[in-house]
Amino acid sequence: MTTSTDIDPLALDQQVCFALAVTNRAVLGVYRPLLEPLGLTHPQYLVMLALWDHRSPLSVKQIASLLQLESATLSPMLKRLEAIGLITRTRRASDERSTDVQLTPEGAALRERALEIPQAVIARLGVDIDELVRLRDVLTRINAAATTAGALS
Repeated sequence: MTTSTDIDPLALDQQVCFALAVTNRAVLGVYRPLLEPLGLTHPQYLVMLALWDHRSPLSVKQIASLLQLESATLSPMLKRLEAIGLITRTRRASDERSTDVQLTPEGAALRERALEIPQAVIARLGVDIDELVRLRDVLTRINAAATTAGALS
C-alpha cells in the first residue's frame, strides 16, 4: 500500500500544473479542427463567445477582463477578426482612449454554425456532460483562488 509519505512531491505525474498544461494542449487540439471551418483560432473563438454572450458592443477593456487577458494581447486578435469581417472596432466618441467592439451581421450569423461545437467537443472527448460541468466548476474555483493569490496581477 502506498502512503502519502511514499509519493515524491516533485514527481512529474503528481503535478497539477503538468496535468493542466497537457490537458490544455490536448483539448485545444480537439477544438482546432472544429474551429477551422469557421475560420477561427481558439483565442478568437473565445472573443466571439464573449461578444455572442453580450449581444451589444463591449469595450476592449471589458473583453480583456472577461477573458482574463491583457488588452495588448487582445488587440492583434481583434484586428484579425475585423479583417475577416466578423467585428467592427470604433473609438468611443465620449472617450477617444476607449474602443468599442461590435459584431457585424456576419459575426452574429457565425453563432449559428458555432452551436455545433460544444456537442462535437463532448462527443470527441467521450466524457459525460455532468463530469465536464464538475470539472469546469473545480477549475473555476481554482482560477478564483489563484487570482486571489495574485497570480494574474
